[in-house]
Amino acid sequence: MTTEEAANKSSDRIELKEVFPRHVVVTVLGLAAVYGALELTGNPVNAVVLAIVVMVALCLIKVPVTIALLAAALLGGLQAGMGMEGALGAFNDSLLSGAQVGLTYVMVGALAVALSRSGLIELFAHWVTTKVGTDEQKTNKGVKWALYGLFVVASLLSQNLVPVHIAFIPILIPPLLVVLNRLKIDRRAVACILACSMSAAYLLLPTGFGAIYLNEILLANVNDFGADHGLTATADMAPRAMFWPVMGLFAGMLFAVLVTYRKPRTYEAPLSTSTLATAPATERIKLRPYPLIMTILALAAALYFQIAFDSLLMGAMVGFILLSIGGIFRWNAQDDVFTQGLLMMAQIAVIITVASGFAGLLAQTGHIEPLIAATADFVGGNKAFGAFLMLFIGLFITIGFGDSFASVPILAPIYIPLALELGFSPLATMALLGASAALGDAGSPASTISLGVTAGLNADGRHDHIKDSVIPTFLHCNVGMLLFAWVAALML
Repeated sequence: MTTEEAANKSSDRIELKEVFPRHVVVTVLGLAAVYGALELTGNPVNAVVLAIVVMVALCLIKVPVTIALLAAALLGGLQAGMGMEGALGAFNDSLLSGAQVGLTYVMVGALAVALSRSGLIELFAHWVTTKVGTDEQKTNKGVKWALYGLFVVASLLSQNLVPVHIAFIPILIPPLLVVLNRLKIDRRAVACILACSMSAAYLLLPTGFGAIYLNEILLANVNDFGADHGLTATADMAPRAMFWPVMGLFAGMLFAVLVTYRKPRTYEAPLSTSTLATAPATERIKLRPYPLIMTILALAAALYFQIAFDSLLMGAMVGFILLSIGGIFRWNAQDDVFTQGLLMMAQIAVIITVASGFAGLLAQTGHIEPLIAATADFVGGNKAFGAFLMLFIGLFITIGFGDSFASVPILAPIYIPLALELGFSPLATMALLGASAALGDAGSPASTISLGVTAGLNADGRHDHIKDSVIPTFLHCNVGMLLFAWVAALML
């Protein structure tokens, strides 16, 4: 064996510190030490608290969210004395509702990929760039605010009318980076606009992803876990409950644009290894009349069937079928398009499904009621302190795995009885649950929103995921929403 071959073999060898990094070992040993100390001193850990703490800790040390949820749920079941078979049974019994939402996500992903094949978004980006031109005299503040408005509208449409989620960002933003650089726009402001607008869209407007969050997840969980406490919610309550928390998102976005990131910022030329630098030159996109008409018809039909049947799944399926017969892609490419959509949404769909099992198991441990009583005693009937504590814990949990849709079934079995115990109204209870689950979505490193924002703004390699996407969106989206939701819960 040559010296070079030996060196390569040595570099391929995985060291122990790479298998068990120091922060992972410290976290696991710390949790075990705290648990052992409490048990030995006669203070048994509540099964629900154990499951949530372990789940968040595992997510923070980069354990896959699905594994973290499953492992934490089983530990909670064992702590409650259910045994492994009982814990697995309770977990499996609650997967169905999450699977239904997950299937909707998969179908929406297929629709998003099909729409991306139409070229509409690329054509629009090219049109904007052409209108701005290359003359610096034309790139004035009016263009800057027009772009900001474009980003807001595109973000709102991506969650509701044209439910493509984050798929529009890597298509729309990269062609506009040249214009943003010419205007010396701070991309952190753009990150906050995109994150806040996308979050606001599904939290307030009950179509598209808003229909999933407000009706299929938030409303369903409020009614499921509130039934035993005499709480019944209707579909019109969800948007009303989320109005003021969403206003907090817009307040944070305006603060980012007008105050924090209003000063010009200069960006260097694209890195030679970036996707923008290495992307081949593309010809001008042209759409034939028939595919263009079919694309518009597919969007209209998707919206109509979604509203008529109260089913985003039905709307997305009809839209996909119309696109497939509209010449957007070849008939034989349907499997490929659907598979790409499945891959794009698979992680979210699986997390939501597993989170439903997690929540169902917690509900069957019998440890929720003692936890609610203990928390109510700790809060001491102070509604203001109780509301802030619930929102802060929701922020902490959602930051861990970055998905507000999956947070609702985790928080619902605890938050709904607790809020009612503290004397909050049904509307305030729904606002607390909806806002607590949504807090952290835009500012989590693992959030699809944060990842999508970075994918677009970092096309030239000049936008850092943590410093330029995660931290700005966390500070502006989450802080604004937390404060507004806190006040709203006390007012409603």
